Amino acid sequence: MQASLEQLSQIIVFAGLETAEKINLQPYTQVQHHRKGEIILHEGDVLPAKLYAVVSGSIQVTKIATTGKETILRALTAGEIFAAPALLGNRISPATVTAESDCEILTVERDALLKAIGENPEIALRMLMVFNSRIQQLHETVHGLVSERAIVRLARLIQYFAAESGTESTSQGECLKVKLSYYRMARSSGITYEECVRLIKSLKSVVAYHRGGTITILDADKLDAIASGDID
Repeated sequence: MQASLEQLSQIIVFAGLETAEKINLQPYTQVQHHRKGEIILHEGDVLPAKLYAVVSGSIQVTKIATTGKETILRALTAGEIFAAPALLGNRISPATVTAESDCEILTVERDALLKAIGENPEIALRMLMVFNSRIQQLHETVHGLVSERAIVRLARLIQYFAAESGTESTSQGECLKVKLSYYRMARSSGITYEECVRLIKSLKSVVAYHRGGTITILDADKLDAIASGDID
């Protein structure tokens, strides 16, 4: 199914385009629906030369180490682009992309995108900003895995999702809008499931964990201190 003008407008890198520019891109777009849990791209897949973006819902990007351990690299929501090698690299998928919820994925053919960039270089600038931000996040993640204690990484992970997905004020504190199961937190911070459970329990005066992955920040200042490595 061809993307609508509204769907194109939802993608971060196309948000500033004029209507005529989006109309020119439309014939080279496609939108596909994926159900929760469906694998969209497998690590190692040879990808067609296209830009990939999330129109609605959310996806999860994971990497499997040679040891067989799976790590969550990032979660992306509506408006985000992904699978950069399909557009700019060797076209080999560097990670597995899974639908975290029912979602819609939009693709734009590479040649049509390059033509659009030639007419509006702002698109390329927006793409560079996105990829640069991800490189910085990856650097921080690798640095953390090498040098930071597990409790620091876990505190930073909770802060990241609080900032990325937002929170809602409750009588207890700030409740994260995104669900973070023990399994997801463990895979995202490079620790075991058992260690994650133990650490969350040790933080019971700072964060509250409820069945289903609901996280409430009880003491934001103390969580910040832990994330900064100032206290255990």
